[in-house]
Amino acid sequence: MRAETTVVRGADRHAGAPARPRPLLVGAYRFPHGDATSNRLLQLARSAAPADTRTLVVNDWPPDGSVPGDPVVDGIDLITLRTRGRNHLTRALARLARPARVLRAMRRAGLRRGDISVVCLPMAMMTLQTWLLFRLVLRCPVVVDASERHDSRQFRRGWLTPYFVRHRWSTFLATRLVGRATAVSTRLADHFVSRGLSVVVVPPQVDCKEFGESKAPPISDGLRLLYAGTPGRKDMLDVVLRGLAQLPAAQQERVSVTIAGITRDDATALSDLDVSVLDRIAARVTFLGRVPRERVHALLGESHFSVLVRPTGGYAAYGFPSKVPESLAAGCPVLLNHTSDLARYVRDGVEGIVLDGYRAEDVRRGIERALRLGDDDWWRMSAAGRARARESFDHRAWRSVVSEFLG
Repeated sequence: MRAETTVVRGADRHAGAPARPRPLLVGAYRFPHGDATSNRLLQLARSAAPADTRTLVVNDWPPDGSVPGDPVVDGIDLITLRTRGRNHLTRALARLARPARVLRAMRRAGLRRGDISVVCLPMAMMTLQTWLLFRLVLRCPVVVDASERHDSRQFRRGWLTPYFVRHRWSTFLATRLVGRATAVSTRLADHFVSRGLSVVVVPPQVDCKEFGESKAPPISDGLRLLYAGTPGRKDMLDVVLRGLAQLPAAQQERVSVTIAGITRDDATALSDLDVSVLDRIAARVTFLGRVPRERVHALLGESHFSVLVRPTGGYAAYGFPSKVPESLAAGCPVLLNHTSDLARYVRDGVEGIVLDGYRAEDVRRGIERALRLGDDDWWRMSAAGRARARESFDHRAWRSVVSEFLG
């Protein structure tokens, strides 16, 4: 294994020890602008530090051939670790040694034990050796961030799936070893509260300043729907397209669906999509494959609704889809069914159209309602969505809550 440590520039990098202890957040993502887990870490880091304090993030860049840039993120000092593992064994050893590598990188950056007030770990990184080493060396509390609770039914092999077993083991350790947690939903928070932890619910956060005004064309000219993501075993993409297929031909002609994040082949192989249904409406559906984050933001700004359908129990009840805050921040209302805490944030006819359930018939009726909207009606929904994002999901709105809880 060959490893190197890169300290990425932050405003206080060479200014000596910080004036007061500050939070340490640890990740292993394409930080700061990767997938939803990376964005979760980014926005938590932004809201974690008290006023006049900068959060420290140590991120172990994934050994997937990609190369980190040189980002500067407001309010964050970032140390990026890079490991070039030649095979599965060396990469596994690097993961096992991650807490020691994090501490070594901090020492090289001139940080001492008293500089850190709390360590915040994603649940996936909660291991016995990680918790023990941080507690012994830094002598400060360890807090976990819980953003999901998987269900064995999500996986083809159920409890025989190694990832699922590790996920449940990390959750078990957290309930025995830590005293506090941040949770993405009320249902997930209740799970940890019932096991004696202090918990604050922090939904997926966004930076509203990253999103411009909507550039969607008049809805009277045709309805633009967008699904962005990788459905896998979470999102019910097949139900969305079945709902579209149930529309009369004249109404179908007024609807277009863009699917960003997967190709057609991916969708048929890795999701619940029925190829025969797709063939019937192929002219109305465009697959873009993987697209950059900036392109997703642009697509949201050009669409009338983002679409999300999930079952109401299991993992969907414990999680919180990060697609929803991003869509609202872009001024793109959502067409969805209520799961998790979504009923608190998306009101029918205000920030979006709420489906009666998660059947194809429910989607069809939702699209029919969207087709009846006038341009003024849609613009009111777009403005309401942006207001909701500022009030309920922007990281600035959460700073006092999160920093006080972690402090």
